[in-house]
Amino acid sequence: MSFRWRKSLFVLSAAAFFAFYLWGLRGLPGLGHYPGPYGDIINAVVVSERHVTDAVTAVNFDYRGFDTLGEEFILFASVMGAMVLLRKSEDEEIDPPLDFAPDRVAPPMSDAVHLLGFLLAGPLLVFGLYTVTHGQLTPGGGFQGGVILASVPLMIYLSADYECFCRITSHTLAEVAEAAAAGGFALLGLIALLFGLPYLQNFLPLGETGNVASGGSIALISFLTGVEVAAGFVLLMMVFFSEAFVLRAIGEDKPEKKQKTRP
Repeated sequence: MSFRWRKSLFVLSAAAFFAFYLWGLRGLPGLGHYPGPYGDIINAVVVSERHVTDAVTAVNFDYRGFDTLGEEFILFASVMGAMVLLRKSEDEEIDPPLDFAPDRVAPPMSDAVHLLGFLLAGPLLVFGLYTVTHGQLTPGGGFQGGVILASVPLMIYLSADYECFCRITSHTLAEVAEAAAAGGFALLGLIALLFGLPYLQNFLPLGETGNVASGGSIALISFLTGVEVAAGFVLLMMVFFSEAFVLRAIGEDKPEKKQKTRP
């Protein structure tokens, strides 16, 4: 297909998408005019039924927990796919990227950046743990807290170097944590079935509203989700950083080569 045909196809597709987008916007309710009734019902019953004060977390990990389980395994499958695509085979030959510049030298990192990055890592870790463990009480939960936790090793990498990032992370531990957390989410649903309840129905004591231990299995599922999300993003960083530094090392050894198309 020629460039002209590809461009025409893109313009037609973009125009059709934009038309459907505008059509969808016209069907949205006005600001402050929620049509309900699903949200109104949840707001009315969530505190008495689930002993939690964050309705969003209750919906994600209880009322529609089966949907959330599917979303979590989408992330799980995406991480596995990236690891499979970037895996190194014994007979694989990788040439340096075309834009590699052997004479380009990155400026040294200042001491202020080093210090600030290390000082922020601790509070960032605490904030991530707080977001994961308090999702049933305040806005947050496992998905948001997991991303915050995964940003801690990223902060170390940005404020130090790749070697320091490798020292504070473990590929094996991250793989085990991601698999165990994702499997634990699904296992909680099977335990509910053993009690004669619907899949992922809350079967633990609900506790007192307002306490960290409230919400029963909601808090546990939120914690498992945080572990899975954090481990998944750390694994992604590991494989992407490894790929980038392998290409750079090859480029430094063989700057005269051109990149080949990888299968």
